[in-house]
Amino acid sequence: MEKLPLHGVFLAYDHGLEHGPTDFNELNVSPKYIIDIATKAEVDALILLKGSARNYYDSKKVNIPLILKLNGKTRLYSGEPFSTQNTSIEEAVKLGAAAVGYTVYWGSKYEKFMVREFGRIEEEAHSLGLPVVMWSYPRGKTIKDDESPEIVSYAARAAFEMGADIVKLKYPDEDSKLDWVVKSADKTKVFLAGGKKLDSLNIEQHVKKAISAGFSGMAIGRNIWQSDNPVERIKAIKDIVNG
Repeated sequence: MEKLPLHGVFLAYDHGLEHGPTDFNELNVSPKYIIDIATKAEVDALILLKGSARNYYDSKKVNIPLILKLNGKTRLYSGEPFSTQNTSIEEAVKLGAAAVGYTVYWGSKYEKFMVREFGRIEEEAHSLGLPVVMWSYPRGKTIKDDESPEIVSYAARAAFEMGADIVKLKYPDEDSKLDWVVKSADKTKVFLAGGKKLDSLNIEQHVKKAISAGFSGMAIGRNIWQSDNPVERIKAIKDIVNG
């Protein structure tokens, strides 16, 4: 099992459950294509769900740490966001995961269930020496602007208070507040989410500002494997993250 670094660029491919195959084309519909990109670009970690990991990730052959996502939902239900655990930590260990991940939708009316579940997962994972990554996403009808600095900072702090080692956050809509997001997360390492479709220039500008403010890295998916030159795009982001 490769050890998970707390700094760098992670390649995310947990979209098949959340979005269905609408994000995919003939190439990136296969997890093998994603793992090939990750290997050539020497990413610092690979984020998969158990189906992709079980069928395509071999820790003896793939020299990239695996973050196994333990919960998820589909986009077919349009009510308040609620993502429950679908994979055990025991299964993560069997698949050679270096860390586990979980999404909490703060502000959802189902928040209390995700908080309880994350708390149990965090304690069990840490008892086995596995780092825990939180996708900290405020959503639901009570959240009016999930990219406001106040809400993003709240998401950062919530991840710290819940014991996450790494928090994955959206880019706030005020650049001047990036450093406050980092301070709010305290000992939890902050990673920028790739998010919506952006051109390479905008992504690199976001990464430069985030790293300058103290972010530890980026977890990015569609903006890499939907592009025509995914390996080069990852390397450009890695150059920024690594200074």
